[in-house]
Amino acid sequence: MAALSISCMGPFLVAEFASPQAMLSWSLTRPGFVTSRKVAWLEVRNADLPLDVDPIALLETKMAEVGHEDAVHLMTSRTVRKHHFAAASFGQANASCLATVGLGNADRVGESPAISMPAGTINRLAHVDRPLSTAALIEAMSIASEARTAAIMDLNWRQNGKPVTGTGTDCIVIAAPDGEKPEQFAGLHTDIGAAIGRAVYDVVRQGGELWIAEQAGSDDGMAVDMLAAETA
Repeated sequence: MAALSISCMGPFLVAEFASPQAMLSWSLTRPGFVTSRKVAWLEVRNADLPLDVDPIALLETKMAEVGHEDAVHLMTSRTVRKHHFAAASFGQANASCLATVGLGNADRVGESPAISMPAGTINRLAHVDRPLSTAALIEAMSIASEARTAAIMDLNWRQNGKPVTGTGTDCIVIAAPDGEKPEQFAGLHTDIGAAIGRAVYDVVRQGGELWIAEQAGSDDGMAVDMLAAETA
């Protein structure tokens, strides 16, 4: 499994790999298929984004100032020190997920879109230790999305009386080694898909439980805070 180090020095959360990884995301600044060694989060507040500020330009500028211009960039209003990490293995496949989780901007798929303020969102990096084909990267993205929705629905967070299924401004980054002989499949019936699904589910469930506890004014959820960590 590629070494992944996690550093958190607000307002930045950074995941860095020992070697370049193939990545797929809808990042604001580096969307689509890219090769990178880093994924970096920027924590922002409403005051950082008045109507006359371009969020993409802000993200690019802030990342370049600290040497993260080559990373895949994510933006969140969630406090980045309250990030979460989980790993899972099935068969020979090992996966991990790093995420920041907020449900302030939660919504239900197929309903009229609405933006809640302050916005909260779910941004996650899911990594598997096997090279993946283009099709498998896309399939892994669908598994990470499905796992997110399963975790949120199990939290039973509701809006207008119905369980929410996601947030309106979240983002997924799928990463895998940039190597030869890539795996061709990453669906539910594969070890790769099972590992990604479990890691993402656990992280989103954990982060969602903490966020809900905070909304209720409870300090109990703070015990599950995960600060900077390393895995290999």
